[in-house]
Amino acid sequence: MSSTIEKATLTAPDISCGHCVATINRVLGELDGVSHVETSEATKQVQVEFDPNRVSLDQIEATLDDEGYPVQK
Repeated sequence: MSSTIEKATLTAPDISCGHCVATINRVLGELDGVSHVETSEATKQVQVEFDPNRVSLDQIEATLDDEGYPVQK
């Protein structure tokens, strides 16, 4: 059984330093179903690859919000 990987690019305007980047990469990387996270301080964007059968985009966004990096809609 093969899993489907989805990609999303989220904008989180509160990303302001290397610590923010490290925190986001760590907390999202710990979510079951997230296979890759790349966070840019320069663009304030988070690129995430995930298995939607294991974690939803809403869960990813809620995790960012809980850490103090709400996603801009």
